[in-house]
Amino acid sequence: MKKIVLTVAAVFAFGFANAQEETSEGFKKGDAFISGAVGFGSTKTGDFKTSEFEIAPSAGYFVTENIAVGVAFGYLSSKVDVGTADAKNSTLSVGAFGRYYFTPASKFSIFGQLGVNYMSYDNEFDPEAGTLGEFKGDGFGVKVAPGVSYFLAKNFAIEASFGVLGFETTKPDADGAEKTNSFDFGLDMRDIKLGLVYKF
Repeated sequence: MKKIVLTVAAVFAFGFANAQEETSEGFKKGDAFISGAVGFGSTKTGDFKTSEFEIAPSAGYFVTENIAVGVAFGYLSSKVDVGTADAKNSTLSVGAFGRYYFTPASKFSIFGQLGVNYMSYDNEFDPEAGTLGEFKGDGFGVKVAPGVSYFLAKNFAIEASFGVLGFETTKPDADGAEKTNSFDFGLDMRDIKLGLVYKF
């Protein structure tokens, strides 16, 4: 993991040194792009097993030289098996975002993103006894995050975002259920999210 972070940092540092050079790469007004990330992971310790799958596609369009707006989707599924019980969790989200790129026409650019999204979740707990507990709900979130993009070729770029300032509220789908409100702030370089971008 450290090698990956150092490699990414080196690529972005090189791009920053050449950020003022105008090239055929980069973004301009009228450009459209699609982006996304896919992740899968699993762990096992004795009878304790966990697995997780996530996919997060998005699409954007540059309405000005510096500003892009777009839509984003997400699906996260996880499963925990402790031998005597299974727990399955899934979350589906859809939202919109706006980005401001500081040097969009260059190979390397820093951007800031504001995103809003609606989410729906479904949590199931299945004890070995045979009874099934299911908890559904939905929520709404707002997040602000910094990011960077670097063009590897004319139409392909990698992007990374890190840190978050966000607010989220969720409520179970049950009579009399209370809302849960959460506020997060963090800037952790160990939690870098990478994605691949294709520009039309």
